[in-house]
Order: sequence, then C-alpha cells, then structure tokens
Amino acid sequence: MSDFYLKVYEIVEQIPEGRVTSYGAIAKALGAARSSRLVGIAMNNSHLTHPLLPAHRVVNRSGLLTGKHHFTNASMQKLLEFEGIVIINDQVQNFSNVFWNPLEEL
Repeated sequence: MSDFYLKVYEIVEQIPEGRVTSYGAIAKALGAARSSRLVGIAMNNSHLTHPLLPAHRVVNRSGLLTGKHHFTNASMQKLLEFEGIVIINDQVQNFSNVFWNPLEEL
C-alpha cells in the first residue's frame, strides 16, 4: 500500500459524523491538488485494508455520491442518512453546511 493511500486514510478517519468532504479537498490537504482521482482510487481500495474507515463521508466536489457502487454491505446513502445527512437523487443536500474542509479543520 502506498504512503499516499495511508495519508488519505488518516484524513478520512478524522471526518466527523454527520459531515462530508470531497476527493479534491483531501488531495489539496495532502498538497496534491491535482490528485483527486488518486484519492478516489485509494477510497475504492480502502475496504481491503481499512474496512472501518468512514468512506461513505467522501463525495465528489458537488456532493454527489459518485462512490456509491463500491458499497456492498450497506448503501452509502443509508449510512449518510443515519448520520443525519439528507440525500435526494444521490446528491447531498445543504452541501456547503455539512462540508468538512480538512485544510481548515486539521
């Protein structure tokens, strides 16, 4: 596993319940602003090494649940709704209010 993946997972572990962040925000926090796709790949592989990682809290820059097809045991939407986040048509509602920016929060 790459060091980059581990750094991604360290950030994702810190996303508070009831909040979401984006692939791009994680990439920027790691000083690799153009690596949001690599963050996505890391998230796709997280279930192999970090099964308890709150991967459901990572969405795209518009609040879309683009990673939802990678969830098998429980749906990404259900996990977010359980935390109080409203989802309509695979879109986080009030995205700016629930967005967690690691650059500001860490």
